[in-house]
Amino acid sequence: MKKMPKALLFDVFGTVVDWRGSITREAQALLAPQGHALDWDAFARDWRSRYQPAMERIRSGARGFVRLDVLHRENLVETLEAFGVTGLAETEIDHLNRAWHRLDPWPDAPSGLARLKRGAIIATLSNGNIALMVNMARHGDLPWDAILGAEVARAYKPQPEAYLRSCEALALAPGETMMVAAHNSDLVAAAATGMRTAFVLRPEEYGDPQHEDAQARGRYDIIADDFHDLAEKLGIAAN
Repeated sequence: MKKMPKALLFDVFGTVVDWRGSITREAQALLAPQGHALDWDAFARDWRSRYQPAMERIRSGARGFVRLDVLHRENLVETLEAFGVTGLAETEIDHLNRAWHRLDPWPDAPSGLARLKRGAIIATLSNGNIALMVNMARHGDLPWDAILGAEVARAYKPQPEAYLRSCEALALAPGETMMVAAHNSDLVAAAATGMRTAFVLRPEEYGDPQHEDAQARGRYDIIADDFHDLAEKLGIAAN
C-alpha cells in the first residue's frame, strides 16, 4: 500500500446506503394503505433508472444545473404515472421524494466510516445535493467531515469537474485522495482525474450477481468486502 490518502471521498447511493431496500419500504408504506398493490422492488428500480438520463441532460448542456432533489421529484412523477398511481396530494409526493433523505446505511457503514475517519478525512463525493446528504447522515449516523460532490462542484459525476472540484475544496491534489465506490464507472472516471481508487463490494445493491457492479472490473488500488475491510487494508486499527 502506498502512502495513506489524506482524504477518502465516497460515492453514497449504493456504496454507503441501501437505496433499493429503503425506497421499496418507503413506497409500500405510503402507497399500500391507499390500496395500491405494486411490485415495490420494480417501483424502486424504475425510479432509480431515471436518475442517469435526468443528469445526462445537465451534463450535456441541454439543461442548466439543478439539485438532485429536483430531478428525483420529476422522476418520481414519471414513475408514479408509469405504475398507474394517481390521486396523490402534492405533500404526499414531496414526502415520498424525501425518502432519499432517509435511506438506511449498510450495516457496516456507520461504524466503518467512524473507523476510517480515524485515519483520514472522510467526505461525500455524491451526486446528491447538500440538504439530502446532511439529512441522510443524521438519519443513518454517518460521521462525515464534509459534504462534497455535485452541488459544490456544480457538475454531476462522471464529469471530471465533480471529482476535481471536490478535491480542490479540501485543498488536496487528486493523488492525495481516494475515491471509494461500489460502481466501476465511478472509479474509472475518478482514476482518470488522478484520484486513487477503492472498490467496495455491495452485492445486495441490485441483488443480481450478473450486474456490472456485482464485482470489481478494473485495476483499483484496493478491493474491499466492506468498510471495515477497507480500513484493515489501509492499516487503520479497529480501536
